Amino acid sequence: MVMMMWEDVTVERPSSFGAQRKKLLLSGITGFAEPARVMAVMGPSGCGKTTFLDSLTGKLAPNVVMTGNILINGKKNLNSRDVSYVAQEELFLGTLTVKETLTFSANMRLPSKMSKEEINKVVEETIMEMGLEDCADTRIGNWHCRGISNGEKKRLSIGLEILTQPHVLLLDEPTTGLDSASAFYVIQALCHIAHKGKIVICSIHQPSSEIFYLFDDLLLLSSGETVYFGQAKNALKFFADAGFPCPTRRNPSDHFLMCTNLDFDLITEVLERTQLCLASSKSTMEMRKSEIRRTLIETYKSSKLMLNARSKVQQLKHNEEQGIKHYTGSTTTWRKQLCTLTKRSFLNMTRDIGYYWLRIIFYIMVGISIGTLFFHIGTGNSSILARAKCVSFIYGFMICLSCGGLPFFIEELKVFYGERSKRHYGEAVFVVSNIISSFPFLVLTSFSSGTIIYFMVQFHPGLTNYAFFCINLFCCLSVVECCIMAVASLVPNVLMGIGIGTGVIIFMMMPSQIFRSLPELPKFFWRYPMSYLSFASWAVQGEYKNDMLGVEFDPFLPGDAKVSGEKVLSSILGVPLDHNKWWDLTALATLLLVHRVVLFLVLRFVKRAKSPKLWFYAKKSLHFGKRCLFNDKPSISSRKLAQHPLSSQEGLMSPNLAM
Repeated sequence: MVMMMWEDVTVERPSSFGAQRKKLLLSGITGFAEPARVMAVMGPSGCGKTTFLDSLTGKLAPNVVMTGNILINGKKNLNSRDVSYVAQEELFLGTLTVKETLTFSANMRLPSKMSKEEINKVVEETIMEMGLEDCADTRIGNWHCRGISNGEKKRLSIGLEILTQPHVLLLDEPTTGLDSASAFYVIQALCHIAHKGKIVICSIHQPSSEIFYLFDDLLLLSSGETVYFGQAKNALKFFADAGFPCPTRRNPSDHFLMCTNLDFDLITEVLERTQLCLASSKSTMEMRKSEIRRTLIETYKSSKLMLNARSKVQQLKHNEEQGIKHYTGSTTTWRKQLCTLTKRSFLNMTRDIGYYWLRIIFYIMVGISIGTLFFHIGTGNSSILARAKCVSFIYGFMICLSCGGLPFFIEELKVFYGERSKRHYGEAVFVVSNIISSFPFLVLTSFSSGTIIYFMVQFHPGLTNYAFFCINLFCCLSVVECCIMAVASLVPNVLMGIGIGTGVIIFMMMPSQIFRSLPELPKFFWRYPMSYLSFASWAVQGEYKNDMLGVEFDPFLPGDAKVSGEKVLSSILGVPLDHNKWWDLTALATLLLVHRVVLFLVLRFVKRAKSPKLWFYAKKSLHFGKRCLFNDKPSISSRKLAQHPLSSQEGLMSPNLAM
């Protein structure tokens, strides 16, 4: 039997830039969780519910400090796979079906020793347990496919976590955004999981009375402090004994929040300030929510509930570690994770028409356009500059089309971040799987558009020249794709990603022959080192050599000798001939490898953080809103407000009047 306890858990963080004051998120939370029981963590918005769950999983933000003990069976074991966490917003690949999502996750996480039949059995049992039989073969849904409902998505996210049969299941507001029937179904599923001997703890904001009575235990928080901890069915008696009985027709959870939510004091004060007349004597005699909250907290601290909780925690704290049954066999191997993730990524790219298929169509259309603009370019003296313009157009315009994949990269990265936070796999597996799964699509893109351009324009004939042109285009597009993925991993949204991604690509194109020849570039920075770091520079000069070496053009003046391609490259285009085109291709391939390493490092070490400047503006806006809110001058619309306290608007006995 597994027992989980937390003792004097306190979480605090700095309140502002380098300030000495700390903001208290949790204050001395003590309690325990038993198997076969479902615990609800309730409280107003901002009371610390999510912070409490993050404390239990060890996933607090780096800038906060936690003190206290969190133990499982008398020993710290927070980062093990015995504890699973379902976040409030789970992200999926919308092109996969429910069964495929569960199967891929099971293959990446369950031990490699398990056979395919055993894994499929676990998946089928999970589908049955979560009631997902009717939608097992339905796609989850994305921008072009409607998919399953929100309730089914929530049950799917729970099913993903119970695949590995964890001993503790934590959920952050699993009923958010669901209708009453779907929310009831989700909590019923959690009760079924708990009855199998699991510990289930979920935060929930304001459940219906039907859902509230499904919970076994209740932890009620307010501003980071414990208002009540104990059996959920005894909470009403605790409030009644404290002098705040729940009206007979009111939902218990509504009553608890009415008594502990300090925002009601703010609303009451705003109404009093904005009305023409002063508040009635009846409303001024009512207790403020802060006084009710303080009375409840003090009552709990001096109650037997608090003493029993601390006694139970001390007993669990000194117990010897009990045996926990882990999975038999080894964990999933790196190779199996790579194969599974590659299959999943390839399937997603195949089914999502916007990931590659639309861009392939655009590339083909651009290829046809280039082919018609430079159709049968020939070897006349006017075709010298025309060939240069054609190459620049190919590598200038077609490179920028790769920005179209950024929204889909961001969606895939969101799924990666969520799975990495749960330690399903690492960055190396993700990067390598992306290379393998995207390879066929990049080959198809480069060879389809490259073939059209090559034969319509009639570049330098020959199988070797044709192969070089397509491979060079493939390497160039691969580097750009990698750059876009690195940008996608750094930006907070698609709009900023498109702007920054386009800027980075254009910046890397500037020190290439697309705009100026290499000898004409300023030596400082642009020539050295940017022209060597620019993938466009190596790609363009490699294609110049591939197309013009061995080709003779008509003379500029009648009777003169024909102009060789070597002379055009060195004299007109300024392309160095001290190395051949294959060295240019090798340098481009090396840059591709370097960019993949950079992508790995970005995913590995760069953490997303909130901008201090954005935080500053948000803080200033908040203060400005408060000044407007508490303006003593009443507005015209406020004069029409009914001058009644909030407690009388419900038509029921309020906790204040119940005294």
